[in-house]
Amino acid sequence: MSATPILITGATGYIGAQLVFGLLREYGDAVRCRLTVRSGSDAGFLAGLPVDIVRADLQDPHAVAEAIHGAEVVFHCAGLIAYTSNFRNRLYETNVLGTRNVVNACLAGGVRRLVATSSIAAIGVPENREGVTESNEGSTFSEWQRRNAYMESKHLSELECRRGSAEGLDVVMVNPGVVIGKGAERKAPGSSSNEVLRMIYSGSLPFCPDGGTGFVDVLDVADAHIAAWQKGVGGERYIVVGENLTFRGLFGRIAALDGSRTKSPIRVAGALAVATGFGGEIWSLLSGRPSFISLESIRQASRQAVYSNRRSVQELGITYRPFEETLKTAIA
Repeated sequence: MSATPILITGATGYIGAQLVFGLLREYGDAVRCRLTVRSGSDAGFLAGLPVDIVRADLQDPHAVAEAIHGAEVVFHCAGLIAYTSNFRNRLYETNVLGTRNVVNACLAGGVRRLVATSSIAAIGVPENREGVTESNEGSTFSEWQRRNAYMESKHLSELECRRGSAEGLDVVMVNPGVVIGKGAERKAPGSSSNEVLRMIYSGSLPFCPDGGTGFVDVLDVADAHIAAWQKGVGGERYIVVGENLTFRGLFGRIAALDGSRTKSPIRVAGALAVATGFGGEIWSLLSGRPSFISLESIRQASRQAVYSNRRSVQELGITYRPFEETLKTAIA
């Protein structure tokens, strides 16, 4: 039996790398993995693995079509995470136009299934409500979320996937929460989320917003992508969240870890929240680097969002790792 040809975009990223490791670990010679890597990206950690590397920019439709040619399954993990307003255009170019090129190439190339990495950022969260309402895969994207450049880009990216589905492409979307933790491979790419957790653990970051969100282990996210390929319903999306926590609750869980120097959290609200958001915007503008701190991300973090993982458990068979174990790997 011949090996299944698979194309993975974003394989040098945090999620994509763990997906590559997971596919090779679970399927071995039964899969033939081709990875798209942008010029200048460090793919050194992939050395020695039985994979083919193709240099391709996802904003080049011809390069994307060449990379996808011959693939039966495509995992589209490439994307940009940024929250400041100066990155709005780059978010659109990478997350929306890049996905458009992948979808079009999959349609033209006869790909059997596309598994696209989305985010809970594309899941609807009501603007005004009494109490906390749990969001699920059917929750409608809210108008207030469009003000957040990252949220809007992931929403529009999903619309490209749904357009592909309407044109006959078998697409499944995976919507992870805040992805944290590490795999066993020491040289694998890290994440800014883990850096933030380490700062809280060391006591160097005492500031805490009022809201909360969903968190998930990066290994669970990789497992969910593979399960979405094998079991997911075409045209649907799956929220992948292991634990819903307030940010104050997150501080408490980190404080309970051995060796933690976590300080009592200082509430980020009012004038302090505005100042923090402006600080992130200015730093990103001057440095030219993406930032997770912005005016809109601070506003978002003031909301208590809760996400249901029932569908991923029932339809994909996902079993989530204990949150404390994930935290330990993240701060190690």
